[in-house]
Amino acid sequence: MWLAMVKEELGETLQINWRSFALEQVNSKQEGNWKAWEQGPDYLSRGLWALRGGIAARQQGSMIHNEYMAEILHAKHVERTDIRTREAIIEIASTVTLDIDKFVDVLDDSKSLKTIGSDHEYAKAMGIFGTPTFVFENGFSAFLKMFTPPREEAMSAFEHFMGIARERKYFGEIKRPQPPWPRGAGD
Repeated sequence: MWLAMVKEELGETLQINWRSFALEQVNSKQEGNWKAWEQGPDYLSRGLWALRGGIAARQQGSMIHNEYMAEILHAKHVERTDIRTREAIIEIASTVTLDIDKFVDVLDDSKSLKTIGSDHEYAKAMGIFGTPTFVFENGFSAFLKMFTPPREEAMSAFEHFMGIARERKYFGEIKRPQPPWPRGAGD
């Protein structure tokens, strides 16, 4: 939600290249070489359909992809919609200005699962462990855990984050003790 507000403000000067990262793979208790994206049709995934939807939306251009991402993130994190099914993803995608038939074709194509696996393994090789992780043009990267700031603070929060995460390689981790955080942070 935060990046959608920032993107509204910055427009095309902010380029976001969303990539797939399967958190259920990272958090899996499965042994051996188990891969979430290699499971059969009976496997109920927590996030693969949403990731496949992201790949399908990306095929229709970055503006449509950004619309899809805003809707899927809003559905999951604000509305608390269950997005684990193909049907839920299609319903959310139908609210975006995309060609739904083309979207469904790519969504159902098994190549989308290969793309998820490829993206995930690439991220893993970079040391990425969670989302969202920002990877900058200069090679620096940073994982960020946060609440969505109020609209009037979205840009200043983004600028502060970018100043630390993109420009300063010596900041390794900033974490607030719990409690008090996150108590009151979302108010």
